[in-house]
Amino acid sequence: MCTMSEVKCPPLDVSTGKLRASGIFRRHADNYFAHHVLTSEQAKVLRAVRDCRTMAMGGRVDTCDTCGHEVIVYNSCMNRHCPACQYAAQVEWVRERMNRVLEVFHFHVVFTLPSELRPLMLANAAVLYGVLMRCAAEVLMTMGRQRLKGQLGVTVILHTWTREMRYHPHVHCIVTGGALSTDGDRWVPTKQDYLFPVAVMRSFFSKLIRRQIRREARKGHLDLSCEEKGRRGLNQKLRRLRNRKWVVYCEKPFSGVASLVSYLGRYTHRVAISDNRLLAVSDEAVTFKTRGEKTATVTPDEFIRRFLLHVLPKNFRKIRHFGLYASAHVKTDLVRAGEAIMKAGIAKAPPTDPVVPIEEIVLPEPEEEESRRCPKCKVGRMLSQTFRRIRWRDSDPTPKAVDSS
Repeated sequence: MCTMSEVKCPPLDVSTGKLRASGIFRRHADNYFAHHVLTSEQAKVLRAVRDCRTMAMGGRVDTCDTCGHEVIVYNSCMNRHCPACQYAAQVEWVRERMNRVLEVFHFHVVFTLPSELRPLMLANAAVLYGVLMRCAAEVLMTMGRQRLKGQLGVTVILHTWTREMRYHPHVHCIVTGGALSTDGDRWVPTKQDYLFPVAVMRSFFSKLIRRQIRREARKGHLDLSCEEKGRRGLNQKLRRLRNRKWVVYCEKPFSGVASLVSYLGRYTHRVAISDNRLLAVSDEAVTFKTRGEKTATVTPDEFIRRFLLHVLPKNFRKIRHFGLYASAHVKTDLVRAGEAIMKAGIAKAPPTDPVVPIEEIVLPEPEEEESRRCPKCKVGRMLSQTFRRIRWRDSDPTPKAVDSS
């Protein structure tokens, strides 16, 4: 029986010559499966990324009707964790979000957890990731009601990694620089360089999330095997964290809608690492960029282990919208907010960074006829035939086209 590791697939995209994370998975997945215990979701992701754009996924053969030139195109896995399959989803998501973003400046707020809570978060991801996102949104929405007497628009995005791919759960929140008044008639703007006091947000967030974790533990929803003394040990830890300075910070506002959407797209459709950060790959080591000119080098097994730390629970939504941006308010409060902003003639924040043109965010749709033109002779038209998915135990791994007749 031929295994994936025996098929010496280079960690390169054959068509572009670029390093790809899926190539690392193909060479080392069998060894990793043999020596590690994985959850069902982790195993599914590992197999999907390993097989992405290979014979195992099937595909099509494009043949020129003039010169006979052939191009084999393998199918993508389309898994939301795959570094190679996120760009198309990002573009589609950006297109949808453009219709739901208010023409005002937005703040970027980050809520992080103390390192002492990371083992608990990892063991209870399905429950506590949602708690983390809801608590961050509640802090912002409550302060909006108290200080601006209105409703904010908030998008919360879950992140679980650092640039070194280590486990670090936190959330990024994109917040409107103002709120729709309670009566729905006025737009109440914030200062262009100030949202809410960070110290107040920090204290509120700490109190809220510690209370929610205790509540989930009391209901029996948490696996406390990672805590030395079970629920009692967890309560002691939470009491100690009461005096800890939790990290919450608010960055300068985005200069416009295009910059906001560009930023959102980069954060919402990325998991752990992108292929363009890979620098060198061998059977003994993987080197990738971290921050600036810095790099990190790990073994292939460690690379896979760190990647799988960030696999999300099944059906978990890592992007959530609250307030004006919630789905329930798209046709009501969001419309009223847009009208109030136009009525007030509120200007956006002055540009602080180069604005990303929306043309660079959204891919242009290729002309159908041009996209089917033969890349070799430039005259003929490429005709497609699909072929079956290839199992690695097949004796002849040559793609077999399916007779369309």
